[in-house]
Amino acid sequence: MTDLAVVARLLDEDDLPVQRLTCHPRLPLAAGTGADGRSIRVWDCSGGRLRTLASFQVAAVTTPRGGPVPPPVAWHPHEPLLVVGDGGALRRWTPDGPAAPLPARTGYRHLAFSPDGRSLWAAPSGGGAETSDVLDPATGAPATRSAHWWDTGVGVHPSGGLVATLVSEQGGTLCLFARSGDGPGGGPAAMRPVRRALVLDADGYGAPLFSADGRHVALRGNAYVDSLDVFAFPSLRRVLHAVLGTDEQWHRHALAFGPRPGALWIGTPGGTLIELDAEARTAVEHPGPGGAAVTALAATAAGELLAARADGGLALLSAGPAPTGAAPDGSLAAFLAGTEEIPADGAPEPHLVLTDGRGTWDADSLETVTDASPADPGWLRIQAHVNRAKARES
Repeated sequence: MTDLAVVARLLDEDDLPVQRLTCHPRLPLAAGTGADGRSIRVWDCSGGRLRTLASFQVAAVTTPRGGPVPPPVAWHPHEPLLVVGDGGALRRWTPDGPAAPLPARTGYRHLAFSPDGRSLWAAPSGGGAETSDVLDPATGAPATRSAHWWDTGVGVHPSGGLVATLVSEQGGTLCLFARSGDGPGGGPAAMRPVRRALVLDADGYGAPLFSADGRHVALRGNAYVDSLDVFAFPSLRRVLHAVLGTDEQWHRHALAFGPRPGALWIGTPGGTLIELDAEARTAVEHPGPGGAAVTALAATAAGELLAARADGGLALLSAGPAPTGAAPDGSLAAFLAGTEEIPADGAPEPHLVLTDGRGTWDADSLETVTDASPADPGWLRIQAHVNRAKARES
C-alpha cells in the first residue's frame, strides 16, 4: 500500500471545478479545463508547490449530437508549449505568455502531438468525414493527405514508439495501436496503425491510458456503463474488468496510473482516492485532499498525483518514487514483433486482428459468425445478428 501525502493545495478564486487535467509528459506543468467547457487554466507544479500561471477562455466544443465536451488541449512532448482548440483557431501558450494563434481548418474536438513533437494530430479532419488531419505545429498547415480517423484522446507508450487511440461506434469500439514516426517519404509524423487491436462494447470511452512502466493500458467508459478495463501489455490479456458505482456520479476523468507498477488511482464522488492493484485485483481507499468529490486526476512528470475537487480546489499528492521510464523488459519490441502495419489507404477494419482480452478474431472469422450466446460480448452478438440478417437477404 502507498503512503499518500498532500504536498500542496490551491483554491482558485472562481471556485470553478476542473473537468479534465492534462499534465506535461516531461515538465512540471499542468493544464485544466473547467466544468463550463470554456475555461482553461495552467499551473506550475514544481518544487512541491502549486502556482497558477494562466487563465483564459476558448470557444465551447460540442459533439455531433450537440452535447458539450471539454475543449481539446495538447502539450508539446518536449517544449513548454500548450495548444488549445478555440473554434476556428489553435490557441498557443508558453511560460512567456500567449503566442500568436494559428488558423484551424475546423473546430477540432481532439488534439495530440506526435511523440517526437514534429506533428500535431487533429480530429475530425477539416477536409472530409472519418479522417483526421496531420498539422505542422509551427504554422497549423495540414499535410497533403489526411490520416486515419480517430475520435478521442491519444495515449502514448512511455517509450514514445507506440500510441493508442479509439475509433468509436455504438455497436463496438476499436482501440487501435499505431507506430509513431515519419510518414511516407520522411513526411510529417502520423499514426501508422498495426493489425493487433482491442475491441470494446458500445462507445463513449475515455482516452487509452498507459502505465508509467508501459506494462498496462486502461480504458474508462462507456456510454451506458461506468466501466473500467485494464489490459496487460504486450499480451493484451484483460486483467481487470469492473463496473464502478451506479448510484453516484463518478467523474470519468478521475483516473491515473501512479508510479508504483500496476497501481491505478481512481477519484471517488465521496472525495477519497482508491488505489487499485490491477494484477492482484485488490483495492485500498485513501482519504482524499478534501471533502469534495474528485472531478479529475492526472499523474505529473515527477510521478505525483494532481487531483481536482468539485469545490474548485486542486491538490498535489505524493504517491511514491518517480517513474523510471519505459519498461526494460522489451514489451514494446515484443508487441511490434508480433504484428505489422496495415495499409495506409482505406479503412483499417479488414486488416485487424481483434481481441477483447479473452478471445481473438480476424476479419474472415467475423464475417462468418452467426451464433452467439448471452455470455458472449455485446459487440460479438451484434455482429452475429448482422451476419444472420445478411444471410436471410442473400
